[in-house]
Amino acid sequence: MTDNSSNTMWGGRFAAGPDAIMEAINASIGFDQRMAAQDIAGSRAHAAMLGATDILTDTDVAAIREGLLTVLSEIEGGTFQFSTALEDIHMNVESRLKEIIGEPAGRLHTGRSRNDQVATDFKLWVRDQFDAAEAGLLALINALLGQAEAGADWVMPGFTHLQVAQPVTWGHHMLAYVEMFGRDLSRVRDARKRMNESPLGAAALAGTSFPIDRHMTAEALGFDRPSANSLDAVSDRDFALDFLSVASISAMHLSRFAEELVIWSSAQFRFVTLSDRFSTGSSIMPQKKNPDAAELIRAKVGRIYGANTGLMMVMKGLPLTYSKDMQEDKEQVFDAADSWMLAMAAMEGMVKDMTANRDELAVAAASGFSTATDLADWLVRVLGMPFRDAHHITGTLVAIAESKNCDLPDLTLADMQSVHAQITVEVFDVLGVQNSVNSRMSYGGTAPAQVRAQVQRWKDKLA
Repeated sequence: MTDNSSNTMWGGRFAAGPDAIMEAINASIGFDQRMAAQDIAGSRAHAAMLGATDILTDTDVAAIREGLLTVLSEIEGGTFQFSTALEDIHMNVESRLKEIIGEPAGRLHTGRSRNDQVATDFKLWVRDQFDAAEAGLLALINALLGQAEAGADWVMPGFTHLQVAQPVTWGHHMLAYVEMFGRDLSRVRDARKRMNESPLGAAALAGTSFPIDRHMTAEALGFDRPSANSLDAVSDRDFALDFLSVASISAMHLSRFAEELVIWSSAQFRFVTLSDRFSTGSSIMPQKKNPDAAELIRAKVGRIYGANTGLMMVMKGLPLTYSKDMQEDKEQVFDAADSWMLAMAAMEGMVKDMTANRDELAVAAASGFSTATDLADWLVRVLGMPFRDAHHITGTLVAIAESKNCDLPDLTLADMQSVHAQITVEVFDVLGVQNSVNSRMSYGGTAPAQVRAQVQRWKDKLA
């Protein structure tokens, strides 16, 4: 008979053989200890309910609730000894509770299962992360509003295809990200509201024969109501997928802005100067100031997307109700939450600290024939020309300016009239970038007055 304990196939790490491997693959305490506070909050609420429904005596309930606070203080103080042999946070807490208070600890699990317990713990943890995300997004939005208000009339180039398109204002560009992160904020609030149903009391999958009060525990834990189907309650991880989906979209917005900051802070653009707090130097090139924080934000997106896809793959083939596969839900959500929160905080810091180089922005705004559309609009508006004809004439004038190595405002009136005789000197009024942005008064446009109105709208909305 082969002695598996000495079989080299197990590897040195698992010298004890199959039992060690099973313990390692089965245990989740290495990561689910992050839910200790939520686990103890759920257990204290459950114990109070068991007392209120006369399932446990008041004496047992008091001992359990006080003992759980002692366990929590040990965990928070760093003196608690976690054991992989006890598998998870639930059994680690219950085992220590028994050491502290004795027999009453064994009565705590009446009317519940680890299935509804872990679903409750995880929901509470994710709900806390949604609250943290809301705070982070609000801080970032307010930082962007500060930039938008300060630069409401600073001209800069607007781009399509990363080619100069039309002049816009710095404030208008900042408000574009306010809108993006505002949608993220809406998604956070929507997902938090949708998830706020308590699984506690669904037990293993079918509910319980004990006369528990699920509404009481739901209220105690800040849920809006108990979940309405016990099968769904223990097998649902939509709330985690909602979290990862919202995080993925928000991280994409963060990455887009990070990409712009990397480009804008380069020597070729010089649109912004990032503070030293969010930049690093080179080990051999003394002139370098690298936008490392922005680059790392850009990279974090891959981890968040990976977590989203990973959990979808875990859940896609699971029959009702609970399967051990679902133990693989937490590490991915934990990592994505850490990455998202850090990226938001870093972006807020960069936005608050960065300096827009107004002169460089203005020079860039006036280059690349950025007022060509204003010229075409003037031909339509003043000369009554069909837009397609105006577009053609403007393109001809751009070609002349290119041949002269100048921009449209540098052409002479004679140059203009050589293409269309009815063009007058008034056309030069629309070719200045400041005149261009001032004219974009349509709702949501880049005119400084519109920018200031949108800043105020957001301030009112957030207030």
